[in-house]
Amino acid sequence: MNRKEKGKKILKILCEYFPSPRIPLEHQGPYTLLIAVILSAQCTDARVNTITPHLFKKASTPYEMVQLTPVEIEEIIRPCGLGKTKSKAIFALSKLLIEKHEGKVPKTLTELEELPGVGHKTASVVMIQAFNMAAFPVDTHILRCAKRWGLSSGKNVITTEKDLKEIFPKKEWGRIHLQIIYFARRFCPARGHDSQICPICSLDL
Repeated sequence: MNRKEKGKKILKILCEYFPSPRIPLEHQGPYTLLIAVILSAQCTDARVNTITPHLFKKASTPYEMVQLTPVEIEEIIRPCGLGKTKSKAIFALSKLLIEKHEGKVPKTLTELEELPGVGHKTASVVMIQAFNMAAFPVDTHILRCAKRWGLSSGKNVITTEKDLKEIFPKKEWGRIHLQIIYFARRFCPARGHDSQICPICSLDL
């Protein structure tokens, strides 16, 4: 069975368990999504969702954010971890959005990746979830599952992203990347994983 054939079987299972997954980070638009994704680095989405309402109550636009100091931002987001680094990035990118993009989040990967604190995965999430433009964000869950399921060698994020883009239909990338994340958390975790009861790993793929 080749990778595309495996992908079809796996996609059917993903659709059975998570037919309409929604992005787990609470947000109200491209800017707040961008901030939430930055905060989610090395932090759970659940914790981010408890912090962002406090942050966005004070600042939900770049113009409002730069009225705060990095120290004030850090005090709010500290429970998310890496507070100093993230607060500096949030302040700096907000300032750059105002100076270079009229306060709006750009719609290209290149421009997004030029923003402080924004890597390829973060940019990809914003591209597909905020603007519905083709991208396939690969986080640790997707990297792990793609390797376990034989969809990619799993050597690195770049290779895995390329492999998954070749396997799955482009128009479904946004839904599929969320389906894999939800499935991974529920059935295919990094620790304590039982391949015999995992609906995908227990298959003869």
